[in-house]
Amino acid sequence: MSIEWKDYAPGEFYDELFSAPGCAREPAEALISYLESFSDEDVNSRKIAAESTIKEMGVSFTVYTEGGNIDRAWPFDILPRVISKNQWDKTAAGLKQRLRALNLFIDDLYHDQKILKDGVVPEFILKQSVNYRKECEGISPRFGVWAHICGTDLVRDGDGQFYVLEDNLRVPSGVSYMLENRSIMKRVIPEVFEKVSIAPVGDYPEHLFETLAALSPREVEKPVVVVLTPGIYNSAYFEHAFLAQRMGAELVEGSDLMVTEDDCVYMKTIAGLERVDVIYRRIDDLFLDPEVFHPDSTLGVPGLMRAWRAGNVALANAPGAGVADDKVVYAFVPAIIKYYLGEEPLIPNVETFLCYDDVQRQHVLENLDKLVVKPANESGGYGMLIGPHSTKKERETFADLIKANPRNYIAQPTLALSTSPTLVGKNKVEPRHLDLRPFVLQSRDSYVTTGGLTRVAMKKGSLVVNSSQGGGSKDTWIVDTGTGIE
Repeated sequence: MSIEWKDYAPGEFYDELFSAPGCAREPAEALISYLESFSDEDVNSRKIAAESTIKEMGVSFTVYTEGGNIDRAWPFDILPRVISKNQWDKTAAGLKQRLRALNLFIDDLYHDQKILKDGVVPEFILKQSVNYRKECEGISPRFGVWAHICGTDLVRDGDGQFYVLEDNLRVPSGVSYMLENRSIMKRVIPEVFEKVSIAPVGDYPEHLFETLAALSPREVEKPVVVVLTPGIYNSAYFEHAFLAQRMGAELVEGSDLMVTEDDCVYMKTIAGLERVDVIYRRIDDLFLDPEVFHPDSTLGVPGLMRAWRAGNVALANAPGAGVADDKVVYAFVPAIIKYYLGEEPLIPNVETFLCYDDVQRQHVLENLDKLVVKPANESGGYGMLIGPHSTKKERETFADLIKANPRNYIAQPTLALSTSPTLVGKNKVEPRHLDLRPFVLQSRDSYVTTGGLTRVAMKKGSLVVNSSQGGGSKDTWIVDTGTGIE
């Protein structure tokens, strides 16, 4: 027997597969029982097969370096993360609730700003937001939805409860890797899918296309949907091409589109110009339209904002949606849910300290060695201070940054992120910390992926799960045990 599960020690953290040494959680029992039959050679051959499959399928991501850009094979662990369907159904309801409230919030900000006038969210937070776009004021996207695709980062603390770590509402990425992870697992251990009731994930591209098509300003049988990419050198280009191909949509760059005098968007094709109804844009706001934002941008389309404002094309996510991507705004989401929906949040936030507040800032400065400090609008794990793993010099630097611009920083306790068994070395299993990014869609209807992208910190003790900083990934299984026992 290659994996001695009785010797696996979950440690002090909540473990996704084991409640105690040798005691699998109910959703994982069938998986663990199956894996116990594996020999050393079985485990090693499946691991090699996964690596070969990743190369064969061309699953890669780009790491930006000082010397250039490096394409790397997608880091993948063949031991999946398992969550019960009962718990996931509750989590999915909480994710839909959260995105509904955030879209109402964004729409309010670009119209009447009632939530500011009522004092629920301080007005200065909006005035100092780097992602608020005055150019979007007064625009009313279809269904009142600004963020059509959201990647919400979830973590489990020591109590086993899911918490929202942050919302990603601008151009969230990673869903292609969630889909490819499942494809890899079906090729590497196909027989286990016959033994365990695992919820499918492959219908996401269909739901994404339906979400986008519903935004079409024209009543046509099949709206023309395109995916707008910055190009092959973008770190998420693999995903842009993947989703376009799976949806049956055209993958375009800015130079492939043009806006005519009647404020409509057209795609240049061999057969001539073809009108575009919906643009799934994977370009940041400020590069979308050189007539409105960065005048030297070659990535966007001149006149695109005119066409959108005229209601002749739909943009997903809408420009300006990033105003709710601010980590300071994140701290107010529970209050935002109560304000717009009259409901209690179904998924709690992580406790958050706002550095613009004098009392909270003092607490943060006195406890930098215990807290995680984040800038309000960075992503990918950059610009953070992880207090327990920091040096005195790093803490002094962050103290100066916080004092110089307190509005730009929040702090949170260092969470006891859950762990899951992960293959390290040759057939050795150790707990590694992980998070989860499910994807939520909203236009006419709402949809949540069954599970999401599980990112795992491959270094022992590390809390950094981002692939750009050495993290890996696992397939995420939503399993119907029929009891809902965790």
